[in-house]
Amino acid sequence: MHPILDAIHRSRRDFLTGSASGIGLAALASMLGDQGLLAAPPPVGNAPAGRRDDPLSPRPPHFEPRAKACICIYLEGGPSQMDLFDPKPELNALDGQPLPESFTENVRFAFIQKESATVMGSPRVFRRRGECGMELSDLLPHLGQCADDLALIRSMHTDQFNHHPGQLMMNTGSPMFGRPSVGSWLTYGLGSESRDLPGYVVLTTGRGTSGGTSNWSSGFLPSSYSGVLFRDQGDPVLHLGNPPGLSQELQRESIEAISALNARRFDAVRDQEINSRIASYELAFRMQSSAPELIDLSGETDETLELYGVGREDPEGGGRGGGAGVYNQFATNCLLARRLVERGVRFVNIYHASWDHHSNLDAELSFNCGMADRPVAALIADLKRRGLLDSTLVLWCSEFGRTPLGENRPGFAKVTGRDHHPFAFSQFLAGGGIKGGQVIGKTDPIGWNVVEDPVHVHDYHATILKLFGFDHTQLTYRYQGRDFRLTDVAGQVVDRLIS
Repeated sequence: MHPILDAIHRSRRDFLTGSASGIGLAALASMLGDQGLLAAPPPVGNAPAGRRDDPLSPRPPHFEPRAKACICIYLEGGPSQMDLFDPKPELNALDGQPLPESFTENVRFAFIQKESATVMGSPRVFRRRGECGMELSDLLPHLGQCADDLALIRSMHTDQFNHHPGQLMMNTGSPMFGRPSVGSWLTYGLGSESRDLPGYVVLTTGRGTSGGTSNWSSGFLPSSYSGVLFRDQGDPVLHLGNPPGLSQELQRESIEAISALNARRFDAVRDQEINSRIASYELAFRMQSSAPELIDLSGETDETLELYGVGREDPEGGGRGGGAGVYNQFATNCLLARRLVERGVRFVNIYHASWDHHSNLDAELSFNCGMADRPVAALIADLKRRGLLDSTLVLWCSEFGRTPLGENRPGFAKVTGRDHHPFAFSQFLAGGGIKGGQVIGKTDPIGWNVVEDPVHVHDYHATILKLFGFDHTQLTYRYQGRDFRLTDVAGQVVDRLIS
């Protein structure tokens, strides 16, 4: 909501409640609202409807949604699509040969030397999986078992060819700093079903993305809608536990005192960030009991832990895939993602770095797929058997793909990797209203360009918002005199993706 509109609303409410000595009535209304016994107030301006004292209270979308929660698995660096999702036999036929100059004359590369670059074949074997016959790489045997639940886009394209701008583009719809992420837009529009956990949670594995927190920032939206980074050891959030000697009662009284002071400051300056601060203190207090329960996996069956691969040891040859324990860490994060959406969290990001294989592609891609294939397939299967897949959207994405050309950067003894490729790449969606068992789009025989049904990042975002019940042109926030949206001034819904 806009701060000025909120100030007008609050001033009217303050007058009415004050004139009727309505402090007790307001407390009663809050209690009834928490129990869902009061209707939400109408929206002001372009703000979503909902309880105004809680920025994360559930709010209705524009129309009936297909999805209620999202788990976004972001594989930083650009997984090689022609080695995983988009088979190109022609690459092996042309291996070691240069491309015609028309392919590369106006193209910018991160590292490739265009004058001496040649095509690089793939050692991967593809086979048809599921009843739909989707062709997937031998590096993805577990995801192959989920083929009929996947909608694979082979015609993704973006405007950015370097990592940080590309990550911002995929995560926020813009290559510039300061824009809200997809998760922030969804929690702004819908709120959260959980009162004891953040509406938007971030889990990381491996080296970390080059974009860092800018990938899950709320940008110009109130900070209540930012992603909250959970750690994989100790307290999920730093300083969540009480210091020795501080009782829960004293902590509760401290929070109430701080909230009262913040409320007085809000009444004076009407800054929406003060409301976000109040909500953050209250949420942190509730998380002191809910977060430890979340990460305690002792209640999960041995069968479920085995399904995800929790406790697996890393094989040799990790390279860019991360430090020790990355296989167990990624599997645990996938299981935690399911537990988070079960508890009402709206949006969960799982980030892993890195898939940026400029060299040693075959060994390091095999390592990374061994890490990700089993837990992601387990997540989809586990959500499905629990009746959660229909309402939970699962995304596998990255900032771009890899070149059909081998990378011949000076100083490399031989060509063993691929450079950044924004013109055509692959990613998939599952659950949450997605029509599975289909492939969208087509690339040319070597995977250089999209030749059928191109899907831009803005189209991808527009489709995600529709699954959550939003017209992407109408979910806006006024900032610096302009109504901003996730898809900027572009974006077309890919209706074929929706069941």
